[in-house]
Amino acid sequence: MKPRFDNAYVLNVMAEDRPGIVAAVSRAVFDARGNIDSCSQTVLCGYFTLIMIVSFPQPPGEAEFLQALARPGGRDSGFQVVMRPFVAERPAPVAGDCDNFVVTCFGPDSPGVIHRFSALLAEKGINIVDLYGQLSGGQFVLISQVQIPRQWDLAMLQADLEHLGREQEYTVRLQHENVFIATNQLRLTRPEGAGP
Repeated sequence: MKPRFDNAYVLNVMAEDRPGIVAAVSRAVFDARGNIDSCSQTVLCGYFTLIMIVSFPQPPGEAEFLQALARPGGRDSGFQVVMRPFVAERPAPVAGDCDNFVVTCFGPDSPGVIHRFSALLAEKGINIVDLYGQLSGGQFVLISQVQIPRQWDLAMLQADLEHLGREQEYTVRLQHENVFIATNQLRLTRPEGAGP
């Protein structure tokens, strides 16, 4: 990814969740004449986290910019902020000859589940690009988007994942990202007799 301006940074913000955090952070970037080139945000158990690539036509006064984030409108924001230079030429962790897949795991919660599945993927050179886990009623759901090099035998990889799943009493499924999206996409339907 090439940011809009040459002076680019990775900005990470964490806070207790509440309305208006994205507005406050994006306002600070806008006021510093910056551009948000890419962003990802989520809320987990009442905690908010946001990572952005931001760029500026001129290097921002970092101390002043961070102060604007820490005290928008003169009030303490409660944000924990990390800012570091973005290196545009950083090599991608996985080569372009990969396909995106989704691995879903479901089973009884036990310590080390994420480690065991992520270690198996790491041993095979498979990069995790997105990860979601949720504990509910003693059951743990893990969904990961992964990049699998095309030379991998998918049937063998599925067998390895299922073997690990059986050891952990987990149901494990490997699907191409397009299949996962097609089979899990929410379809909005209009009630019968509703207008256009």
